[in-house]
Amino acid sequence: MKQGDQRLPLLINLQREEGNDINQENQGSQLQDLPVAPSPSDWRAPATILGVECLDSMAFNGIATNLVVYLRTVLHDNNASSAAKVSVWYGTSYFVPLVGALIADSCWGSYITILISLILYFLGMVGTTLSSLIPITTPGDTNTIVTPSEAVSTRYKLVFYLSLFLVALGCGGVRSSLLPFGADQFTDNDQQNKVLFFSWFYICVIFGVISSGTVVVWVQENVSWPLGFAIPTLCIGFALAWFLLGTSIYRRKVPTGSPLKSICQVLVASFRKICLNVPNHGTTLCEVDYEGSNGEVGSQTKLAQTNDFRFLNKAAIISDSDLESNRPQNPWSLCTVTQVEELKILLRLVPIWATGVLHSSAFSQMHTTFIQQGKAMDTTVLSFSVPAASLYSFEVICVMCWVFIYNKIVVPTMGGVLLSQLQRIGIGRFLIVVAMSAAAVLEMVRLERFRESGSTLNIAWQLPQYFIVAGSEFFSLITQLEFFHGQAPDSMKNVCTAFALLCIALGNYLSSFIITVVAVVSTKGGMMPGWLPNDLNEGHMDYYFWMMAALSGFNFVVYIFFASKYKLKEAILSN
Repeated sequence: MKQGDQRLPLLINLQREEGNDINQENQGSQLQDLPVAPSPSDWRAPATILGVECLDSMAFNGIATNLVVYLRTVLHDNNASSAAKVSVWYGTSYFVPLVGALIADSCWGSYITILISLILYFLGMVGTTLSSLIPITTPGDTNTIVTPSEAVSTRYKLVFYLSLFLVALGCGGVRSSLLPFGADQFTDNDQQNKVLFFSWFYICVIFGVISSGTVVVWVQENVSWPLGFAIPTLCIGFALAWFLLGTSIYRRKVPTGSPLKSICQVLVASFRKICLNVPNHGTTLCEVDYEGSNGEVGSQTKLAQTNDFRFLNKAAIISDSDLESNRPQNPWSLCTVTQVEELKILLRLVPIWATGVLHSSAFSQMHTTFIQQGKAMDTTVLSFSVPAASLYSFEVICVMCWVFIYNKIVVPTMGGVLLSQLQRIGIGRFLIVVAMSAAAVLEMVRLERFRESGSTLNIAWQLPQYFIVAGSEFFSLITQLEFFHGQAPDSMKNVCTAFALLCIALGNYLSSFIITVVAVVSTKGGMMPGWLPNDLNEGHMDYYFWMMAALSGFNFVVYIFFASKYKLKEAILSN
């Protein structure tokens, strides 16, 4: 072959020996059994991880649920300041997973990331608990010892906020890696158990929310804050010990390169070869065979070449300069097809991810407007007074019912054939439209009855919309975590899972923004009292629910469009 003959196909299947730059820098992590690889039906390691998540959720929510009250009543912050600080802390705890995921994928691996994060988590929780016990002095009087609820010193606040920062770091690190680490305990062929794991993982998260929102909050407000902080501290201490006990049965991934670096290399290489034409045949692009130290070619998962985003394929074109002998390959000039396809996967995931944000904003109504609607209803059920917020517990039970219905009824009815992940997400996107519509109809009936007779509906009429929301949560939110983990490149499992979780945080922020806009617009020009007044009997919350149903319907249509065009990751095993 002549190096300068451009009519010849640009095919090279390069074999990289150990130590080559492209091999070392750009490839994803390898799954290794360290030291024991569980069989597909072995639930010991996944069950251990589920236990850690349950304790983690109890610990985090044990601090988070009542934090704004602590800042207001004990640290004597004003309402605006305490709300702003809690928002910053929440935001930190949800954005740290992105950093933790990058570190796990490129440097430490999931196991080490989780372990270090749990240690930081525990130290932060201990500091938070001890800070509520530290006797401090009244400003200007160094001889008078008082409790934190009477006066707060700068030193005490510093200890408390540093401890909270450690909690956010530790929680973010655990959140970034624990779910993908648990999913990695199953083989790729064990999809049914993997689906079940994602469902139980989500249920563990919700269980922690409920237990901390009832027992822990009651202790904090009725017994003492130090004891209320000590319970979450013990939970995370047990989580650390429990995680370490399972060390011998975990399957671990060993990272070998930065995923962000690989993305940048593909972009740079594409622009450097902007004048070249992409070959018509995928076999004319660069791919790599990998050799071990003994010279034998080992198994390596590669990705099949696709034709969308064709501009990026230029990064894998082998130019004349790439063929020059005695010249090391430049990873910023020549990339493999697998590297290019990894970037394409991320680009395909973006629209699916974006529809998840709007879905999460509708889902978050369960924590806000659903509760407000319930408070305007008759809360007496069978002679018992049922707090409106307690229906959230019913929703969690419904999620477990949906898990049972799908795995024990739907799947066997379909002859053991599982719905695809995109199909399940689509069902969840549709069910949230139904839930918002049900809430709107209920509000219309409630308002009509109140304005006609002054009576109201019983809160039990909210149960159907909570059941539908639970179905949307099971099919959409849980499956979305599974989908992002499954479609993610090998080198970006943790990062993509963190982005899936970020949907939930951004959805809550979007919901807050929508409510603020509705409150302003619906009262503009003296149109009082607006859709969402303090007295819902004077407003039109049904209009708000119909608006959310319309937005969710539009979001469903957008999802169907992108999901129908989505190309699933296609792996090729080369030997």
